[in-house]
Amino acid sequence: MNREGKYLYCIICGNEGRSFGPIGIGGRGDVVSTIGYQDISAVISSTPMNHYVINQENMLSHEQVIETVMKDYTVLPVRFCTIASSAEELRTMLRRRHSELKGLLKDMDNKFEMGLKAMWKNMNQIYQEIVDDSQTIRELKQKADVSPETPTNPIRLELGRAVKEALDNKKEREGAKMITSFKRIILDIKQNGLVGDNMVLNAAFLIDRSREKSFDLMIDDLQKKLDDRLLFKYVGPAPPFHFVNLVMKW
Repeated sequence: MNREGKYLYCIICGNEGRSFGPIGIGGRGDVVSTIGYQDISAVISSTPMNHYVINQENMLSHEQVIETVMKDYTVLPVRFCTIASSAEELRTMLRRRHSELKGLLKDMDNKFEMGLKAMWKNMNQIYQEIVDDSQTIRELKQKADVSPETPTNPIRLELGRAVKEALDNKKEREGAKMITSFKRIILDIKQNGLVGDNMVLNAAFLIDRSREKSFDLMIDDLQKKLDDRLLFKYVGPAPPFHFVNLVMKW
């Protein structure tokens, strides 16, 4: 039988003792509760002392607990699959890192994360714009059109590289222009990797709660202006996963 430990989800202010219900990771119905030291607490549940596979189900379970806690508290998310051997080990960590955690909680107070992805709707139009904007690509395309259709054809390979470079530059310019429009109301931004040829922006924004309405209005305005060109996917408010990811060492 596996020895039981304590799975750590996040750190919050307060030490009143709180139960969030049987929503713990692992599907066993473990109750998520708190263990405190002075004026901060760790949000935990019981768990076997073994590593969880990084898959969609486990990651979603981890994140959903933090999102539930966020409804009532400022949260400092902890890295996925952080497990302490005992409640005492957690209290020792809270005591040892008390000043650091209090400072981070103050920094994140009343703040949350918003995620935004933007994708081009019509790639044929985008590729045509690339051709229209580059004489080099137009000349290579003309040569490629009358050259052999082989995978190793140097002209076609050169054309492919030129188109990819132009596409990447176009993404960077259009993404940067969108980000600039948010600069005055966001506190921080993390840009994530772009997936596929059509993704232009994949970013997480740190927002003060007092700016939520302003941010929503800016998204609405952006969608109206660029509706014929871009598809937007907008997620939040969410815990600041991209801005705080505590690593605990026992």
